[in-house]
Parts: sequence; structure tokens; C-alpha cells
Amino acid sequence: MNLQDLIELILRVSIVLNVFAIGLEARVADPLYLFRRPDKLVRAFFSMNVLMPLVALLLVLNFDLDPAVKVAVVALSVSPVPPLFPKRALMVGLKENYTVGLLVAAAVLAIAVIPIAMAIFERVSGRPMSMPVSSVARIVFTMVLVPLLLGIAGRAALSPFAQRVSKYVGPFASWLLVLASLPVLFIEARPIYSLFGNGTVLSLTAFTLAGLIFGYWLGGPEQANRRVLSLGTACRHPGLALAIAHGNFPQQTMAMPAIFLYLVISILLCVLLDRLIGRAGAASSEANKRAAA
Repeated sequence: MNLQDLIELILRVSIVLNVFAIGLEARVADPLYLFRRPDKLVRAFFSMNVLMPLVALLLVLNFDLDPAVKVAVVALSVSPVPPLFPKRALMVGLKENYTVGLLVAAAVLAIAVIPIAMAIFERVSGRPMSMPVSSVARIVFTMVLVPLLLGIAGRAALSPFAQRVSKYVGPFASWLLVLASLPVLFIEARPIYSLFGNGTVLSLTAFTLAGLIFGYWLGGPEQANRRVLSLGTACRHPGLALAIAHGNFPQQTMAMPAIFLYLVISILLCVLLDRLIGRAGAASSEANKRAAA
């Protein structure tokens, strides 16, 4: 096993453990939350799987970006919510049922959405693009659904013990992710730096901001749900994006640095804007309380 294989293994283990930890804190009904509320599911689907691919097409067709960056943007636009997203959303006090429900709904829909989106992108761009249903399903089940359901089952069977365990599993998985990411950052530092100054940073920033705006706009009347969908639309699964990029354009070695750069940009923007929204909401609540008094 070489260094790259070891890094990939640690990344996979960390993602699975993170999802398992989320399951340990979720309720049995949470995964089906959006499927039982079609209006909210349609809003989430339109935000993530219709508007964001359109944004990707606009960027790819109208800007002179590096081919690998175009591949990365297209792949990210059809990828589901990343497994680390719900934990980050729950940490800012959002509704657990909607958050976990969005994770599951996006993952399940991705099995059908990604192959269809690839066919549409192929027709529009004139380049052969595909992602087999079996490949998407394998990633979704092994990396999201199975560990999540195991965690939920663990909580249902051993609730007090599961809650204690979740306090350790999540942080351990996060440290594993950092441990695996540091070598990637070191190895890919030069390729990542080469992407600066050619419109890549601006395009990835615009892509992320569009997701934040669309998600917040379509999140419905509840402030908490709007914040969750905003984060979910802007943050995409890097593993699936890499699988799509490597499966269709293996010669584009810069796709991985581009996706890693997107991760950095999206995390920074999501944290920044989510805090701004949170402060604005807190200020509005305080003003309403004063007015009522």
C-alpha cells in the first residue's frame, strides 16, 4: 500500500465514522423527514439539482477556465450533500430532522440524478460524460446510508450508551480527516497555487455564493431550514465529485487540486455567511422582543 492508498483509506474511514456519529444522534424518523414533506423536498431538489447545474453550465460555457476546473465545477454541481455537512449544521443549532433528512434525500436522489445530469451535460457540451448508476449507488450506500442507519439503530437499541459514544466518535473522525488532508495539501500545494490568477478562485467563489443564495431563498419560511438548505446547496460531496471527474476525464490531473481549492473556499464562505445570518437573526429576535416589551 502506497501513501496515496493510505490517505484514501483514512479519508474513507473518517467519512464513514462521521456519518455513523451523526446516526448516533439522529432519530428513527429523521431520514424520511423530507420524503414525508414533498413541498420541502421539491424546494431542496430545485435548489441543489436544477439551479446549481445551470450555474455550472453558465460558468463552463462563458468563462475561459482551465479544462480541469470546468470538469470540477460540473462534477460538484451534481454531487450530493457532503457527509460532514450535517454535523456542521447541527453545531450551529439547526433542526436535526431537516438536516439529516436533507443528507439522506440528497444521497438517495443522487443515484438517479447524477447519471441523468451527465447525459444532459454530454448533450450540451458535446463531450462524452457518464456515471453509472451502480457506481453512484455503491458510494451512496457504503459512505452514507449504511453507516447512518447503523448509527440510528445503535441509538435506538442503546440510547444512553450511544449518546456517550457519539461524543468521542465524531471528534476522532474529524481528527482522522485532518490527518488525511494535511498530506494532500502538502502534495498538491504547487498545483493548487497554479490555479490562482486565472479566474478559478473567482468562479469557485461565485459557484459557492450562488449555492448559499439559492438555498436560503428556497429554504422555506423557517429560518433554521433556510440556513440548512443554504449550506447544503453550497457544500458538495468531494468524493463523488472526484469519482465523476476521474471516471470521465482521467487525463485532467488538475481536477483534484481544483476540488480541494473549492473545499477551502466553500468552508470559509459557508462559515462566514452562516455566522452573519445567525447574528442577523439574533439581532432581529432581540429587536422583536424589545418591541413586544
